[in-house]
Amino acid sequence: MPLINVQQTPGKTAEQKAELVRALTDAYVGATGGKPESVWVTVQEIATDSWSIGGDTLAARAAER
Repeated sequence: MPLINVQQTPGKTAEQKAELVRALTDAYVGATGGKPESVWVTVQEIATDSWSIGGDTLAARAAER
């Protein structure tokens, strides 16, 4: 069972996430010949105040802009 884990900030619609899951599944199947029903995809939404780059949270970086 392959597992594809996507971590992203919130803000995508349910439809966008569904399309992402379909596209990732199709890409895995195309690259490996695996069966779509064996591919698991998770989408984790991480708040911008819980994600940082270079010591600054994404929330702080957005506030500076």
